[in-house]
Amino acid sequence: MNYKGIIEKVYHDTKRLENHGKIATYIPELANVDPTMFGVHMTSLTGEGFGIGDNLEKFSIQSIAKVLSLTLAYKIVGEKIWKRVDVEPSGTRFDSLLLLEINNGIPRNPFINSGAIVICDILVSHLGNAKEEFLAFVRDVSNLPNLTYSDKIADSEKAHGYRNVALCNFIKSLGNIKNDPTEVLDFYFDMCSLEMNCQQLSYTLTYLANGGLKISDGSEIVSKPQSKRINALMLTCGFYDESGEFAFKVGLPGKSGVGGGIVAVYPHSYTIAVWSPLLNPNGNSYLGMKFLEEFTTQSDFTIF
Repeated sequence: MNYKGIIEKVYHDTKRLENHGKIATYIPELANVDPTMFGVHMTSLTGEGFGIGDNLEKFSIQSIAKVLSLTLAYKIVGEKIWKRVDVEPSGTRFDSLLLLEINNGIPRNPFINSGAIVICDILVSHLGNAKEEFLAFVRDVSNLPNLTYSDKIADSEKAHGYRNVALCNFIKSLGNIKNDPTEVLDFYFDMCSLEMNCQQLSYTLTYLANGGLKISDGSEIVSKPQSKRINALMLTCGFYDESGEFAFKVGLPGKSGVGGGIVAVYPHSYTIAVWSPLLNPNGNSYLGMKFLEEFTTQSDFTIF
């Protein structure tokens, strides 16, 4: 099947749609992004790729970084990680406090903000310098030795991230944050500030399509069972309270970020990254969701 041709057709069809999304203004630095940007890149397990549109323009990957922090924490502590975070869809907004008290400070999953903050706490506990060692891990996985945090984006989030501060302190009061909340949040905001383009992002997540192995040299990022579980969480929890809709319409594990990026994984075959910064009411890229639904429909390249 000519996937390049399908990507080109679906890209141009999607670009012609009226974009009803809105920019994520609650992080002021993200409001400066050109709202017309739209890029797509697919990477196969052979390392070959195809991109179109603004696929080489960098953007803030935001919550997509939660897949990488979960990967590193899971690699370090193993199955004990699930004592600190659950594996259930939340059915609420990504920054909701509603279920934390009911569940004694255990977030519903590692991809909502509260869950990712607990994952950051785990990394702070187990690494000598969480920010530096996490960055080194992502540099290795992505083959981007010069990757850095964005001070502009991180500072913008630190100055306006009141709800995340509330989440961290609330979880601390319930006993599921072990370190100083200020240190945990500082790491969390830096983690979310990473910038990649669609080509780099689709390559970075290929280990999840390859049974946990890095495609360039076969080295193990995580074990095959761990890779399976991360993919399962992306399928059920990767899009907050729109996760069921994404699974229903797209049929792939994936993860979104409020920077407008989405990455989706087809095990044993490919990863695909889409970026369009205007978001739907659930905080997911409006055109990105439309593109992936139509792409998997026309290509029949899904797990179902």
